[in-house]
Amino acid sequence: MKPAYLISLLVVLGLIGMVPTAAAQSRNTLVPAGHLQYAPGPIPDRVILVLAQNPESSQTVNWRTNYAVDEALAQITEAHDGPGLHLTAREVTGTTRPRTSESGLAHHHSVTFDGLRPNTLYAYRVRGQDTWSEWFQFRTARQSFSPFTFIYFGDAQNSVRSHFSRVIREAFMQTINPAFMLHAGDLVNLRRGIHGDEWGEWFDAGAFINAMVPSFPVAGNHEFVYETDEAGERTRVLSEFWEAQFSVAGNGPPGHRETVYFVEYQDVLFVALDSMRAIDSEESAIVQARWLEEVLGRKDYRWVFVSHHHPIHSVSLGRDNPALREHWMPIYQRHGVDMVLQGHDHTYGRGANVPEGAMMVDQTVGTVYVVSVAGPKMYFVSDVARQRMDRLGEDVQLYQHIEVEEDRIRFESRTVTGRVYDAFHLVRESDGRNRLEERLPTGMIERICTNPDREREDRCWQGTELVD
Repeated sequence: MKPAYLISLLVVLGLIGMVPTAAAQSRNTLVPAGHLQYAPGPIPDRVILVLAQNPESSQTVNWRTNYAVDEALAQITEAHDGPGLHLTAREVTGTTRPRTSESGLAHHHSVTFDGLRPNTLYAYRVRGQDTWSEWFQFRTARQSFSPFTFIYFGDAQNSVRSHFSRVIREAFMQTINPAFMLHAGDLVNLRRGIHGDEWGEWFDAGAFINAMVPSFPVAGNHEFVYETDEAGERTRVLSEFWEAQFSVAGNGPPGHRETVYFVEYQDVLFVALDSMRAIDSEESAIVQARWLEEVLGRKDYRWVFVSHHHPIHSVSLGRDNPALREHWMPIYQRHGVDMVLQGHDHTYGRGANVPEGAMMVDQTVGTVYVVSVAGPKMYFVSDVARQRMDRLGEDVQLYQHIEVEEDRIRFESRTVTGRVYDAFHLVRESDGRNRLEERLPTGMIERICTNPDREREDRCWQGTELVD
């Protein structure tokens, strides 16, 4: 055994000996106290496709193994109808990063497949220790615009395997050939030191879906953890598991490339911003704003979507993010960003960007802002949001089904049971402006909190009381 691994193994054994108590562990995961559910092994797991900058010709895959696998190796071939995929496959190598959690020492691997043909079905597999994963399939994007559908999720965060699993699986079952899945931050909680189990549950929830439908991940505040220096100062830093598990396009501004990036998908621009760093640091907000201005000024895209975790217009009680409105909102208005997809508030809210905060009579709108939640943690809608927003909701787990057409975006927010909770069309007029057509479902009343035994008076559900 290599000396470095021996040291790491001793650290892991120490961590296992300090497995959190049931009160700290099982309340946010389904893993019983003292049980090592998500130890890395020789068989690849946590396989996930992450959108590359040019998805018509490249695709990134991440996965995890035990520490014995020290090379990132994958095979890829154009998919065909027989089992002899290995006969036509080529091998591609990538990068490997070691990471240690209470689940053990793991190696996280990343490979990017380049030189792919547009609109082509590929099969691939990734290497473990003396074994391979199963073969997975994905289709590359087209080279020019063509209609497509994607899925958008708000926060999963708490009790993920218990409650988020049915959301992502229902979304997959009800969506024909989704192009990708957008996660608007707070994928897990990361506040009790049980990072291995929480990430294990997130990857279990998506299972094979993650390996066949690419993801567009956005970092939220719970993707950041606190570190204490020798002087006792606490600093918020991005979790080391983020970059190891999600090798995003990396085309953002310096110092932000793990969390700020863009992908052009069939002439539609998707941008991920880091609202946590922007709220913590005005300098970061300005750096991201300048970068965004430059990206949006490069060309005229058919549609532009921006996603960040903290909302421009908060929906929940006691929340506000004025720094984002100061530095980012003017850019959205100036460049005609079509939609901003957000999370964080653990409620549902949808409205349009107009100066008075209410809809214009002629229904001509600028940027449409949406806040949504997929997991079980639920807050209350504020009175301010009730005055300004067109559709609201509490105590409702949702996913968003978004169809992108040449001159129309068809948006549906659907409950975990498949009911349409909110719907509208954003129609591109001949003069380049957008017109919003309401398509609210008949008889779907606004959801309000139904929990009769709240753990906290300021929240409908805390989210961590639901798995015991």
